[in-house]
Amino acid sequence: MLVALDHVQLAIPPGSEDTMRAYYVDVLGMTEIPKPPVLAAHGGCWFRAGTVHLHLGAEQDFRPARQAHPGLRVTGIEAYAARLTAHKAPVTWDDDLPGHRRFYSEDPVGNRLEFLEPC
Repeated sequence: MLVALDHVQLAIPPGSEDTMRAYYVDVLGMTEIPKPPVLAAHGGCWFRAGTVHLHLGAEQDFRPARQAHPGLRVTGIEAYAARLTAHKAPVTWDDDLPGHRRFYSEDPVGNRLEFLEPC
């Protein structure tokens, strides 16, 4: 029986870890968590914010996720969108999900991210 979602993994190009750290920590406000040494040898980096865990794995034949994406629930979505805009991250509002305010953005390597807040 499934009991929880442990994490979501997105692919990144090899060598982009520092750029991704700047984005996921400074822009999204997440905290980097250490990878186990055996996994750290493969590159990538891991982040969390509360119970939300995102793993970024280095992939040689990298292609950004354009349709697939994590849906990240936020509070104060207007202020969060302004935070991303202030960091020059794209913000595209979408009103198609009843009962929610939401927008899409993308990380520095083009992975799609959804941010939503129930209203």
